[in-house]
Amino acid sequence: MTSWFSPGRIEVLGKHTDYAGGRSLIAALDRGVTATVTAEPDGAVAHSAAMPDEVDLRDPAPLPSGHWGNYVKAAFTRLELNFGALQPCRIEIDSTLPLASGMSSSSAVVVASALALAHHNGLTSDPRWTAEITSDEALATYLACVENGSGFGTLAGHTGVGTRGGSEDHTAMICSRPDELGVFSFTDRVPARERTIAFPEDLRFVVVMSGVLAEKTGPALAQYNRSSELARSIIAAWNAATGRADANIGQALRSGADARADLTALVAQDADLATRLEQFLVESEDIIPGAADALQRGDLGTFGALVDASQRAADLGLGNQIDETRHLAASARRQGAHAASAFGAGYGGSVWALVRRPDADAFATDWLGEYLAAYPQHADTASVLVTRPRGGVRDVAPHLAG
Repeated sequence: MTSWFSPGRIEVLGKHTDYAGGRSLIAALDRGVTATVTAEPDGAVAHSAAMPDEVDLRDPAPLPSGHWGNYVKAAFTRLELNFGALQPCRIEIDSTLPLASGMSSSSAVVVASALALAHHNGLTSDPRWTAEITSDEALATYLACVENGSGFGTLAGHTGVGTRGGSEDHTAMICSRPDELGVFSFTDRVPARERTIAFPEDLRFVVVMSGVLAEKTGPALAQYNRSSELARSIIAAWNAATGRADANIGQALRSGADARADLTALVAQDADLATRLEQFLVESEDIIPGAADALQRGDLGTFGALVDASQRAADLGLGNQIDETRHLAASARRQGAHAASAFGAGYGGSVWALVRRPDADAFATDWLGEYLAAYPQHADTASVLVTRPRGGVRDVAPHLAG
């Protein structure tokens, strides 16, 4: 038996920046997804503790959009494509993370499933694995490619789950450290840790799940992918105008001191591209460095103001906020949170608030209560948790002493 746990993540800042080559400020949660692989005489099936059905992982028939099995199937199919036939097995998926909550439960299923399958089949010592997956950051990028379908070096791509996102979620799950926030740059193929910020002992994150699902393979897929397509259109226009071959906006910004101004001028006549570029630049180049500085020196007032700016920029520049997430962010601030923001892909999901540790439990009760008074239709699906940054993926299978 092989069992791996992948945490969910909080995207403190970094709304739709990773796939465009920008920065993110991220942390892992203490809740997540566990994938357990056991040997079987034949076949390959997956089962979720939360669902009655089983999924035949080798059945070519497509599953419904949004089905949990899509994520396990993507991991299984990609590993077989890249490393050959896997051993017959059964995969059990168990989660302490609300599905479609914006805390990247879907990516956690991919990560936990892929790692459990890889270790069960001895793939991590395969020369094809060791030649390409040379660091934790490279592993995170490969697993992002498993999800989005892209190739990774010599490891060919496949369909994935239909998203066109980056590796922020997977980087948080693989690379996070307990009691720390990490600033990562996604400019190059493999992300780079720019800095680490110790999370103050006297603070806690309170997270409310709005109860509005944010399924990246469901109805929000086209909206999610539109932001990605706009980012690709910006870099395509840049490369056409300059003769360069930059892979993303982050690489374009590294090309020279005037690159930001040149990019802005280049797309100024296209309202959609100009709006998307401005959101990216403000979030990645201005807000995240400033917020990281403020948090490191304990200036929670400045940190909160910059997070407020990020929330506004997402609403105006990405169009990915809904009434519920707007309400939650604003009400958290009214109730005294140092900072509050929606996070993840948007179009539903969750909002985090930063509060003092002694106040966290009472704040959680009051914040959720106020939200449900305004949106009683979500009483059965909204929930709240209190947490602080935790570590990344880990092997959780019992090991018998020999």
